[in-house]
Amino acid sequence: MVIDEQNSFNIEGEEVSIEKLIETYKQSKEDRSFEKSAVLKRRKEQSLKPYQAELIKLQKHLELTGKKIIILFEGRDAAGKGGTIRRVTRYMNEKHYRVVALGKPTEEQRTQWYYQKYIQHFPHGGEMVLFDRSWYNRAMVESVFEFCTKKEYEDFMKGVKGFEKDLVRQGTILIKLYFSVTKDEQARRFDRRKTDPLRQWKLSEIDVQAQERWDDFTFTKYKMLKQTHSHTSPWTVIRSNDKHKARLEALKVILNRVDYENRDMSLDYTLDQNIVISGARELEIMEAQRAKSGKFIG
Repeated sequence: MVIDEQNSFNIEGEEVSIEKLIETYKQSKEDRSFEKSAVLKRRKEQSLKPYQAELIKLQKHLELTGKKIIILFEGRDAAGKGGTIRRVTRYMNEKHYRVVALGKPTEEQRTQWYYQKYIQHFPHGGEMVLFDRSWYNRAMVESVFEFCTKKEYEDFMKGVKGFEKDLVRQGTILIKLYFSVTKDEQARRFDRRKTDPLRQWKLSEIDVQAQERWDDFTFTKYKMLKQTHSHTSPWTVIRSNDKHKARLEALKVILNRVDYENRDMSLDYTLDQNIVISGARELEIMEAQRAKSGKFIG
């Protein structure tokens, strides 16, 4: 290798500038960083597989016993609900589960009993249904953005516990998950959606306003947990700043709710108490925050 007076290098007979070498070095570092990131992502996905295999056993148990499961995925926008649903269902038999994500109600649905549009999607014996947002739209989004009247909101809050109690009493296993993300992390994920063409479809007008209405959503979350967490249909809060940990713990929560056959007892089903919080404990945390700072935090 020879260096000439123009600050270029002669490498095996080819002139290469210092700028080109620096650019090549930077690109090499980026490639190595991308490779490391891809390897780490693959390891994380691999660590979910033993629990995903258990979900197949759970699904077989439902099929054999005729039992039914409804799982509600609620929480703030960009909290990781959709990604978790994909991990839950990735290897399951498509004949025995459904994912339901309903849009805004039609004019006809507005005249119906509120639960009617959800009930038509309820599972039959041996089936699991996962709601990507559920009837709790009325307690959260509709309430914050005034898409429902005050009376509609109050009627829902008064009646939902009874509705769910009947659902459970008649044999449906109901799992209610609330995904909780910090304001800064939500903002970071929104920014990524704005610039990533593969994620831009996820960004809605409501998402844009979610940061501005952060405190409104927090207070509404508190009221929802306070009035709808119960012994028969409890809420489980999933801290989802770390998406992988949130997904793993959500899988464990689901598996722990059903006593199915041939469970692999070599796996660790213990819940991470830093990630998984009971609805009752979340209320205690929020009330302590309000007592200390004068307002709820998250």
